[in-house]
Amino acid sequence: MKYWLMKSEPDVFSIDDLKKKKSSLWDGVRNYQARNFMRNDMHPGDCVLFYHSNATPPGVAGLATVSKQASADPTQFDKKSEYYDPKSSKEKPRWFCVEVQFKEKFKHFVSLEAIKQNLDLKDMLVVQKGQRLSIQPVEKKHFDKILKMALKP
Repeated sequence: MKYWLMKSEPDVFSIDDLKKKKSSLWDGVRNYQARNFMRNDMHPGDCVLFYHSNATPPGVAGLATVSKQASADPTQFDKKSEYYDPKSSKEKPRWFCVEVQFKEKFKHFVSLEAIKQNLDLKDMLVVQKGQRLSIQPVEKKHFDKILKMALKP
């Protein structure tokens, strides 16, 4: 099992949206490294820290799990979608996405500031300068620490 941090803007798709839907494709990702993580490295059962980005404050809002292996992102074929890619074809898709399933909304949101202030998390990718990737691997020790932080007020 692997651990991930997946970022979403809460006004676009929040932890509450995922809770309502129960599960959702993590579609619309148009970064090759993030795509490669989904296509090559993410598997059903992997744990996900659901991170609200471009929010006030940004931070980890809850948990999800990868529920289905990566498949072709359907938005790349939809001419009406902002994620449409005319260079993609169903025979040779460029973009892939996993399905994620809601697991839990944290009672205590773990802000980016709190993550930065915790010395145990100083090596976590989300706090590194220039690290803006929307999907990031997370070490188990960091994942466990975030869970502990979410239990405390």
